[in-house]
Amino acid sequence: MNKLACKVLIVDDEEDILTAGRLLLKQHFATVLTTSDPYRLPALLQEHQFDVVLLDMNYSTGATSSKEGFHWLKQILQQDPSVIVILMTAYGDIELAVRALKQGATDFVLKPWQNDKLVAILKTACQAKSQPDKRSAGSAAQGNTVYHFDDFIGVSPAMQRVYQTIDKVAATDANVLILGENGTGKEVAARALHRKSKRAGKAFEKVDLGAVSETLFESELFGHAKGAFTDAKEDRMGRIEAANGGTLFLDELGNLSSALQAKLLTVLQSRQVIRLGTNKPRPVDVRLVCATNMPLYEMVREGTFRQDLLYRINTVEINLPPLRERREDIKLLVEHFLQVYRNKYSRPGLRIGPQTLRRLSDYHWPGNIRELDHAMERAVILCDGDELHPDDFYLAPGEQAHSMKQVPVTEAGSDYTLDALEKMMVQKALVKHAGNITHAAKELGITRTALYRRIEKHGL
Repeated sequence: MNKLACKVLIVDDEEDILTAGRLLLKQHFATVLTTSDPYRLPALLQEHQFDVVLLDMNYSTGATSSKEGFHWLKQILQQDPSVIVILMTAYGDIELAVRALKQGATDFVLKPWQNDKLVAILKTACQAKSQPDKRSAGSAAQGNTVYHFDDFIGVSPAMQRVYQTIDKVAATDANVLILGENGTGKEVAARALHRKSKRAGKAFEKVDLGAVSETLFESELFGHAKGAFTDAKEDRMGRIEAANGGTLFLDELGNLSSALQAKLLTVLQSRQVIRLGTNKPRPVDVRLVCATNMPLYEMVREGTFRQDLLYRINTVEINLPPLRERREDIKLLVEHFLQVYRNKYSRPGLRIGPQTLRRLSDYHWPGNIRELDHAMERAVILCDGDELHPDDFYLAPGEQAHSMKQVPVTEAGSDYTLDALEKMMVQKALVKHAGNITHAAKELGITRTALYRRIEKHGL
């Protein structure tokens, strides 16, 4: 194995950590030194020109405050501002991580570390050190860290489980089903799976099945021959063929009708497509990733989704948590979007106050990350001063209400049609149960799927 020409120093008071780190990293880097005594740092930095220092944050027995780590981080950067410092601790949280980055650390690693991730982080750091122009981008923007995983941002336990699943399954050809509410990042997860797979150099073909009409489904997915129908003026490859060798991402899978489910299942089983107007099967080799916000298991029980198709696509499942279940990530996401829109709208001095941040952290975010993104952009555009205040954000009233649109409950009045009464009852149930679909459905005496259908029917 070719080793990276990089000099790494590991500082930790635990000899087991030093030994494990040295044995792992010396396989990848030209020089790996260790010390259990941070007071040797000045002498070591004077004696060696380190590229990266992997620095523990607590050294005294029983210490968990990380004060020692911040002290030594400051000392290292004062003595050698060019060295890249990656902090590590077993007692990490979001506040600590943000503080570490603000004080000059390039990255932050939780112990016990995952070997592959630690090596990836250090390689990115070494490469950044050798290319100063890229250093400002930092490994946090390029590698897999506790804050950024591919295009995800988050440190919550729920997201850590998502990252771990993606890491485990990406290199395989297993079919993956991604479940989650709208705006939780299902396409981001699909693209991460593709980028980390053996098919990364091939096509990533996304098909939004919710936007493909029933009449165009076969032509769009399987392709057609010239003359197959009135507007078929030339041969056309379908989306499945276009993904050959790569990844086929079928979004909004739960919207497929029973007839189209059967056609899709036939192709997935045979791994062949037949273009409309021909009889010639064409073999296809795709890695299948599907996504939906619909409750597929309930749909199977109700007979509206094929069980055999579900089993075909869900070799591995990834459940993306809604933003309200990963509130510890909201601050990081707010800071990320604030930086994005500061740059986009030339507002470099714009900041966000603690009161506003608390308001955003407490909000229900029914539209998840997509809603937060739009809320931040709108606030940056409309804000008059240099600080974003709660009034700069339009947060739908009744933020604890249902996770669909925030529509006030209206009485049926003189309209006693069944539709009007049904709409009113659905609204009341959703508000009563704070948007919890399961509880609202139970209150109404219907299934979750049936409730979803009524929400869609009434535009709620």
